[in-house]
Amino acid sequence: MRYRIAIVEDEKQNAITLENHIKKYAKEHDKNIDIFLFDDGDEITSDYEAKYDIIFLDIEMKRLDGISAAKKIRLFDKEVIIIFITIMPQYAIKGYEVEALSYLLKPVPYFALQQELMKSLERIDNRKKKYVLLKTENGIVRTNVSDIYYVETMKHYLIIHTKIGVYQMKSSLKNFYAEVSGNPFCLCNSCYLINLDEVNGVDGENVIINGERLKISRPRKKRFMEELAAHFGGNP
Repeated sequence: MRYRIAIVEDEKQNAITLENHIKKYAKEHDKNIDIFLFDDGDEITSDYEAKYDIIFLDIEMKRLDGISAAKKIRLFDKEVIIIFITIMPQYAIKGYEVEALSYLLKPVPYFALQQELMKSLERIDNRKKKYVLLKTENGIVRTNVSDIYYVETMKHYLIIHTKIGVYQMKSSLKNFYAEVSGNPFCLCNSCYLINLDEVNGVDGENVIINGERLKISRPRKKRFMEELAAHFGGNP
């Protein structure tokens, strides 16, 4: 598994120290970690994409402070783990406003950062299968797998129908199916991947989901009905 960690720090030496600590942790614990450096809050929030797992965010910065940056980030990304970096712990109290996980005091010792990384990466591992990144034409959207109604394929594109909205991305149904492996999804035909949790019923040759009727193909009907029954604890 690969992790993406952003460091937002306007003091170069502090940023380098954090980067080296993370690299050391990755080597010691055999983790694949990509590190992204930003020198101010406005740099990371400009055209922000929900692609980071953890953000180490300095609170005191010249152009856009960490609290304000975190508030902007939360508008687009509710799940990224935010850890504040500060020399003044009283500022970190405001972290609850943006659901920050914790804070670290400068200068950040390796042991303290190691403890935060262990806790954060464990949390990420536990929820990784619950979220997917949708690479749409308008940017990357992080969505909860449980919010997906169904996915349909159209030529070389996927149309993802969710409780939040409908998204389009270039990919294959096979690849998406593999990405949500371990979650209750099943093909009702070669064009539709259904979230079994969201099925309202079956009407003849159609499965009803979110008020829509989607065709169940003959070759897949037996398997689909078996998986649906097993999911709800009954018999096909």
